[in-house]
Amino acid sequence: MSNEHENSADYTIYETGKLGQVKISNEVIAVIAGIAAMETDGVASMTGNSGSLQKDIISRLGMKVLSKGVRIAVEDCSVKVELSVILDYGCSIPEVTKAVQDRVKNAIESMTGLKVHSVNVQVMDVKLEEE
Repeated sequence: MSNEHENSADYTIYETGKLGQVKISNEVIAVIAGIAAMETDGVASMTGNSGSLQKDIISRLGMKVLSKGVRIAVEDCSVKVELSVILDYGCSIPEVTKAVQDRVKNAIESMTGLKVHSVNVQVMDVKLEEE
């Protein structure tokens, strides 16, 4: 995967209706994945290069970038997801990362209709409790 949201393309997910077609962008898929990962117990935050100057500026202003730490590639209606996460100290890394994979896969498939080929999780750090 060469960039944060591979080619920033739109994917047609519905085109047979009388009202027209429905397209979804990589950014939407990345936001879905990021939110699903953050909702998993044991995930402290997402991390990684946001991939764009605009997102870096937004992040530095204190606003959340919901797709931070998420990279997406879509080929033939199949999604590959890469996530970079920071976990809470003391959690079971295998259990939390498996839960992240399951939650992200289910969220993307149920909300977009696309099939998830893989969800790769990279644990970048552990957040220690602040005293």
